[in-house]
Amino acid sequence: MERKIAVVVGTRPGIIKHSPVIRELARRGTPFLIIHSGQHYSPELDAVFFRDLRLPAPDVQLPPMSTFTLHGEQTAEMLKGVERALLETRPMAIIVGGDANTNLAATLAARKLNIQVCHDEAGLRSYDWLMPEEHNRVIMDHVSEFLFAPTEAAAETLSAERVRGRVVVTGSTIVDAVAENLEIAKQSSDVIARLDLLPGRYILMTVHHEETVDYRDTLQSVLEGARRVSELHGLPIIFPAHPRTRKRLEQFDLLRIVKSPEFRLVEPLGYFDFLVAHSRAALMMTDSGGAIQEACILGVACLTLGRVTEWLDTVRVGANLVAGTKADDIVSASRVMMGERRDWASPFGPPGVSGRVVDVIEQQVLAGEGFLPPRPNVRVPVDDAPAVPTG
Repeated sequence: MERKIAVVVGTRPGIIKHSPVIRELARRGTPFLIIHSGQHYSPELDAVFFRDLRLPAPDVQLPPMSTFTLHGEQTAEMLKGVERALLETRPMAIIVGGDANTNLAATLAARKLNIQVCHDEAGLRSYDWLMPEEHNRVIMDHVSEFLFAPTEAAAETLSAERVRGRVVVTGSTIVDAVAENLEIAKQSSDVIARLDLLPGRYILMTVHHEETVDYRDTLQSVLEGARRVSELHGLPIIFPAHPRTRKRLEQFDLLRIVKSPEFRLVEPLGYFDFLVAHSRAALMMTDSGGAIQEACILGVACLTLGRVTEWLDTVRVGANLVAGTKADDIVSASRVMMGERRDWASPFGPPGVSGRVVDVIEQQVLAGEGFLPPRPNVRVPVDDAPAVPTG
């Protein structure tokens, strides 16, 4: 077993979260490899993401998982694929970040092989057991050896739950992603001019979670609330619709709402375009955990379009308000946040998060022999399955 760590990604938000850690591992010469689970995979979009974020291509690229629409079958397929990749590459540990099915699958695959797991963004809780992501967070936190908590509150949650792994408060890697990329993005992106935007005079909106977009009444209520927010404040809504969301808009016959004068329906934005548009928005309305964090770091007021958020620290510091999905509640919440001061202190720590994460990886994760020895009787099956494709 080589003293290296496997960085597992599978969604574009996950790539963003891990990008500072990958660059820091490369800068120090720490042995690592990248495994892409294929959860969200498009050859064109992913190539642009890796290029913009100055990352090496994945060492292992699993097949796209877009045909698997159920959580169980998607997770199972990725678990099998990641397990085979781990058997062939034999890292000493893996690092996963966030709460997507990719991370649960990789965590289970690694634990079954007695490979150490580092969970970045550990200790977050929405306390909503109906959210699939909540299941993933809790399971991963209770089977990981190293838990990188983004805030002190997250660390306290892990302590209260008596997790068995080692808890380290590192801060959020999104802090580094913003710090390292914002100026580059401003120099290279023409999104403000291309979309004819006035800085500080528009609202940015994203929705894609299944509990928001997969139910017609909920999605209609969210869109109607957003339209009324635009009307109230006299600001257009820039709406880069996620492919899943656009499909539901068509399926539910709701395109008429986003074609109203209050909305500007645009194609999904690349990371640099989105970061620049986000940094100059008057308000962010979203159900995305990554966008909630980013808004808090950028000093942009945020409304969470959902019942709950796992990023409770953003609410505590006054950067975010959970608006729910009812139109009247969304409008009321916008009145509060548009009048709030923007001088909150970010709870996610100063830049240098990736350095703190890699310090732990080098000094604790890869320095010892791990909690358990690798199982000597595990063999890579060669007769009944194809080899893992490598980049």
